[in-house]
Amino acid sequence: MIEIISIGIVPILILIILGHGYIKGVDIYAAFIEGAKEGFQTAIRIMPYLIAVFIAIGIFRDSSALEMFTDILRPITNLLGIPEEVLPLIMVRPISGSGGLGIVRDIIEYYGPDSFPGWVASIMMGSSETIFYTMALYFGSVGIEDHRHTLKASLVSYGISIFTTIFISRLFY
Repeated sequence: MIEIISIGIVPILILIILGHGYIKGVDIYAAFIEGAKEGFQTAIRIMPYLIAVFIAIGIFRDSSALEMFTDILRPITNLLGIPEEVLPLIMVRPISGSGGLGIVRDIIEYYGPDSFPGWVASIMMGSSETIFYTMALYFGSVGIEDHRHTLKASLVSYGISIFTTIFISRLFY
């Protein structure tokens, strides 16, 4: 039954949207073109922010700064009970989703998916967000330059998600 629903859900949603537009008298094609034009303009507006984030990520990973920070933080994280295998993920995940995914792949490939580092990395990847990328994307798309408390709140929630992930992993592993 779920297979049938999953196959038919997209065509059904498209039919519902088209039917709703027809009933409301909306010129669906013109609305689609207008939305595509706005999407293109938004993409152009946020491009500098995305380029800056991607360049910063590349410099951070390629300059060995990630390994240097990991070595500096290792004694503190060992004291807090954070597995050292996931330290690179903890540092890269707020910056880059694709970089975080690459680190998770490496952890799972080396330690295995059913290992403690594999559990922690998988849960962490699914329960955290790329803070700096998301802020650059959303704030850049609407032209907000003063992020006020967003960054602080995001980093606090990220820290809480790290400890919650480790607690839950230790509870069920």
